[in-house]
Amino acid sequence: MVHPRSAHRPVVLTGGVGSGKSSVGRLLSAWGAHVVDADVLAREVVAPGGAGLAAVVAAFGTAVLSADGSLDRAGLAELVFNAPDQLAQLEAIIHPQVQSEAAERFALDRDAALLVYEVPIPGHSPFADPPVVVVVDAPDDARRERLRQRGLDETQIEARMAAQQSRVEWLALADRVVDNGGDEVALRVQVARLWRWLTGDDPPVSAGR
Repeated sequence: MVHPRSAHRPVVLTGGVGSGKSSVGRLLSAWGAHVVDADVLAREVVAPGGAGLAAVVAAFGTAVLSADGSLDRAGLAELVFNAPDQLAQLEAIIHPQVQSEAAERFALDRDAALLVYEVPIPGHSPFADPPVVVVVDAPDDARRERLRQRGLDETQIEARMAAQQSRVEWLALADRVVDNGGDEVALRVQVARLWRWLTGDDPPVSAGR
């Protein structure tokens, strides 16, 4: 078990699709953490006109472009989620650019209460020091319902969940687990406990209850 606040060790926040890691990230950010979302950076590095988009088109063809010349993210996702080789190829293009951009952003705010890298799949991080790995966990049924609320159909939900690790495998990665199987109030309690464990302090009163 990693000791909290060990030399201000940075945090990798992760969890399976539909687990609610973004909800945890938003709470941590509201309380003073500097949270960098890898998904947001991944969209930015493939913006029209950039080298990232050009590399994706070179690898997968113009069929992955929308009519306006932007990346058809949904279409690309459908293409790679069921093709491990193509998914690995896409990650090899995107991940180095995301890591580089994340490292630059964290360097600008090293004095934040916490540095948190929110990422859908744990692995390489932009931190020089080994991070504390926080896994957001929720029952599979709850995750499926959240994905339905995002507009995914059953086939899409099962494909996305099957492409990721099982709950057991996620939990094996964790230095700390946030249980997001309940409602928003219960999640706030869980994240407050995480904050205390990481910082040794209560969440800021100004953040609300």
